[in-house]
Amino acid sequence: MIAPGSGHPNDLADPATPVAHHGADVARLADSAPTLADLDARSSVCRACPRLVQWREEVARTRRASFADQTYWGRPVTGWGAPSPAIVVVGLAPAAHGGNRTGRIFTGDRSGDWLFAALHRAGLARRPESIAAGDGQVLHELRLTLPVRCAPPANRPTTAERDTCSRWLLAEWRFLRPSVRAVVVLGGYGWGALWPVLRASGERLPAPLPVFGHGVEVALPDGPTVLGCYHVSQQNTFTGRLTEPMLDKVFLRARQLADAAEGS
Repeated sequence: MIAPGSGHPNDLADPATPVAHHGADVARLADSAPTLADLDARSSVCRACPRLVQWREEVARTRRASFADQTYWGRPVTGWGAPSPAIVVVGLAPAAHGGNRTGRIFTGDRSGDWLFAALHRAGLARRPESIAAGDGQVLHELRLTLPVRCAPPANRPTTAERDTCSRWLLAEWRFLRPSVRAVVVLGGYGWGALWPVLRASGERLPAPLPVFGHGVEVALPDGPTVLGCYHVSQQNTFTGRLTEPMLDKVFLRARQLADAAEGS
């Protein structure tokens, strides 16, 4: 497992970074983070959810056979990308042998292969793949983030784990909000997790809240437009539920919204 301050390309923490050990710590440390970089550092050493801590570190110790020679990140994974993005992409949680291994969301797994290829086609990523932190990938006017920052067993975080972790996302949103024009939400889980965060941040939301669906658009009053998109999971991409043209259409729409706001 990668220790804070080890020089990993994605590591903003050091041995002095304060660590959250329970939900109250998460709220206090998230709300008091003076910068986005400091928030990322604090969330990357969080130990507030015992079940998730045990699982992510066990996976990092045992490793998958094909990655047996690698040192896993084994810590919470933060958002990453442009510090003042026009577009934010909200996922679910790190993959056990993807983000939990590489230290970067959607990096080093099949879901990321689909996502970054689409971002590259839309002009939102320098490279069509994301293999490892430090691989030269750059996101253009876009930041990836996630409502649950530790790899969960069976990809299923509990409601309590989601709610505890939401304070990191809430604090992150407050830093990002001034520049964001479009939010692409990958999957129903992220869709459901995002609305309480937006409400807590003071956004005015429609009532009733919109049901998730691919291609659904929700323009917030005085805020960004939220776009629904099927998750880039293998369950969706292998079965044809999500195709490359469907994914491209969502990101081209997000870019259209961002470009229109920039030109207004």
